[in-house]
Amino acid sequence: MRRALTRVFALASKETLHIVRDPRVLFMAIAMPVVLIVLFGYGVRFDMDRVPIAILDHDRSAESRHLREAFVASGELRLARQIDDASQIEPLFRRGDAVGALVIPRGFARAIGRGERAEVQLVVDGSDANTANQTLAKADAIGRWVSLGVTRRAGFEVAPAVAVRTWTRFNPSGRSALYLVPGLAAYILAIVAVLLTALTVAREWESGSMEQLFATPVGRLEIVAGKLLPYLALGAIGVLLVLSVGAWVFDMPLRGSMAFLAVASVLFLIGALGQGLLISVVTRNQMVATQAATLSSMLPSMLLSGVIFPIENMPRALQWVSTLVPARYYVESLRGVLLRGNGASTLWPQAAALAAFAALMIALSALRFKRRLA
Repeated sequence: MRRALTRVFALASKETLHIVRDPRVLFMAIAMPVVLIVLFGYGVRFDMDRVPIAILDHDRSAESRHLREAFVASGELRLARQIDDASQIEPLFRRGDAVGALVIPRGFARAIGRGERAEVQLVVDGSDANTANQTLAKADAIGRWVSLGVTRRAGFEVAPAVAVRTWTRFNPSGRSALYLVPGLAAYILAIVAVLLTALTVAREWESGSMEQLFATPVGRLEIVAGKLLPYLALGAIGVLLVLSVGAWVFDMPLRGSMAFLAVASVLFLIGALGQGLLISVVTRNQMVATQAATLSSMLPSMLLSGVIFPIENMPRALQWVSTLVPARYYVESLRGVLLRGNGASTLWPQAAALAAFAALMIALSALRFKRRLA
């Protein structure tokens, strides 16, 4: 056992020297995750503010002017253009100058003065469903606020039959960054970890140094462990940097168990590194290994892990396929620990799935690694 550990650490030291001599590996493992989390964190957002709208005011009264000012006062909606005819709305949508148009009909002020229902129309460009839904929600909230003010100025107020008080837990401000950044961290780390080890054994085969390794009394599992240890240390540094940047730049909280987060991160990194090592063992070519690593990590981690698209909304068949994607369980662990304050008592199934995947990848890598040149 002692000799086996000595051989493993000797291989790990050799691999560490390769890493230190190759600045590209250090950039990929340390700098690239930080750069990507900042770019994705700012670039992938569901929050919208200053949505451009056009306003068509047929009434031109003090009440309609108050409504126009209320719609743009909060800053969530922005007056892109004030138009004079409804025929101008569609050209604005086609050019992308506005995504909504508020139409105030004639008789708006007269209806308010009589205590009647005063109706306005909001036309929305539905080509982008997310933008359209957010525009409708913002306009509806502003319209309710204006209606309440008009009712109070008229000297009466109708109390609702049922009063609903809402309380948003874990993300009271509704910032999409708090939801996306943990998932993006798992996505980025999955790609980087798989790519890191996908090139290791493939590089040994291409450089011809594999023959020298075969001449040593090192077992297959010892080779796998010796090659994974340095990259596991690099991956741990990457996890710490990504989480630190998320907390510093995006105000991402940490409410749960740090110990469980550390265990889940190590298990996830071992699985991803083992996946990359398995690819490199099978392909024996750096170019093919890079392509296989990118395809097997990038697409499943983005589409089937719940990073952006909720798994519950997927077809049943894709939900079953997503159970094979380790990033799914790491995303759930990150969001559970960082946002909801969960620990091992709640997230142990995710840790068990990550451990099973890691064990499978290490076992397959060791079995596929054969001590022969042909």
